[in-house]
Amino acid sequence: MTEGNFVDYVKIYVSSGKGGKGSTHLHREKFIEKGGPDGGDGGRGGHVYLVGNKSLWTLFHLKFARHIKGGHGGDGGGDRSTGHNGEDKFIEVPLGTVVRDKETNEIMFEITEQGEKRIIAQGGKGGLGNWHFRSSTNQTPRYAQPGLPSEEKDIVLELKVLADVGLVGFPNAGKSTLLSVLTSAKPKIADYPFTTLKPNLGIVAYRDFQSFVIADIPGIIEGAAEGKGLGHYFLRHIERNSTLLFLVPVDTENIKAEYDILVNELTKYNPEMLDKERMLVISKCDMLDDELKAELKLQLDKELNIPYMLISSVAQQGLTELKDKLWDMLNQEQE
Repeated sequence: MTEGNFVDYVKIYVSSGKGGKGSTHLHREKFIEKGGPDGGDGGRGGHVYLVGNKSLWTLFHLKFARHIKGGHGGDGGGDRSTGHNGEDKFIEVPLGTVVRDKETNEIMFEITEQGEKRIIAQGGKGGLGNWHFRSSTNQTPRYAQPGLPSEEKDIVLELKVLADVGLVGFPNAGKSTLLSVLTSAKPKIADYPFTTLKPNLGIVAYRDFQSFVIADIPGIIEGAAEGKGLGHYFLRHIERNSTLLFLVPVDTENIKAEYDILVNELTKYNPEMLDKERMLVISKCDMLDDELKAELKLQLDKELNIPYMLISSVAQQGLTELKDKLWDMLNQEQE
């Protein structure tokens, strides 16, 4: 998936259909002078639904669909015939889509399961025909109910990526390079900060034809939780990952300090991030010889209280062990 096709935020206007009018028809037949009321009911207006689709990874298909309207219900007819129901509209969205009211910014609901169907705008009920209003004192009512009006809403759809593992790190830490060697994804890779502007997803092929999904999240900077840099536009994607993989380059001045900043930004955004499984990966370790690696491990063993690994994406060092460790962490999480 190219970066330009990854859309995780859209605003759309939805409108259900209005209900059809009830009929005021009076029965007419040869030799029957006063047939009485036989007006049918109006049809229901069309609903607008949101439906979860696990095959979708982005909201790109809704980027230009700014107005979605259900069909209007048909009016009732004579001989107690009911008007047709308006056409329902179904908006398919990826799993992990959050629906907000545009005016209040309140979360209305979230779509998290395949086939989950929720009404976002309810069609207006059809009006009753005059047949319902007949009585002993009013045998020819000449009135019927109008249909109920349509429901209109301005909504915001936000996608929180559903991936098993989220790659977290500062800009230019090597996340895209790691994703490209672990999976068949082809993210944009360059030697400058903020190369990745949208999350990239890749499927990691594991033993016995098993797999898991990994997401390269755009780089964090200090103050991201307050909206600096790409801020909330990427932090929300990390909320859905069951395991967080922190990536820090080996040439960083202070690996522990950089890891602490990353954890701090996630915690400020959402304290529940601390409950997720975490692992620290030190990248670009092909720059070190065996002696320097041994010294680094001694230092990290003293400073860190989480599991860590030394790898090199370019030199393909430690990647099989990394996949094994991630697989074990994900299966522990599921158990």
